[in-house]
Amino acid sequence: MDSDVLKYIDKSVLCWLATTDVKNQPNVSPKEIFCWFNESLLIANIASPGSAKNILSNPKVAISFIDILSQKGYQLKGTATLIREQDPAFSELSKPLLILTSGKYPFNSLFRIEITKHKRILAPSYIFYPEIEEAQKIQGAKKQYGLK
Repeated sequence: MDSDVLKYIDKSVLCWLATTDVKNQPNVSPKEIFCWFNESLLIANIASPGSAKNILSNPKVAISFIDILSQKGYQLKGTATLIREQDPAFSELSKPLLILTSGKYPFNSLFRIEITKHKRILAPSYIFYPEIEEAQKIQGAKKQYGLK
């Protein structure tokens, strides 16, 4: 995986997982416990029975990560597998996610996503106002969100 993509995975607080159900109706839901591990994106299934059901019927997914201050990120596409607690791989794959949860968010399954494509996401202002530096965008976002 591209090192810039990995940087955004590491610094993102949330990612957004897009799935579809058996009738091809889309669903997007936020995920907050995730990491890159053994050439896959792992996401703890903390409270997402809809995502799990959708992945079982259609494993094609999309995930996005956005740094809200720089207004940059990535969209990833791939194939997801639901790994349950009784699966032999669960013990090993859950280890990095358990570290991230610090025991606060129990989960008994996870999504393992093999990434097939990725592309950069930029706020439209990067295209329409290329003269504005990233540092200025960050300052503007901090002001907008009331951050120091």
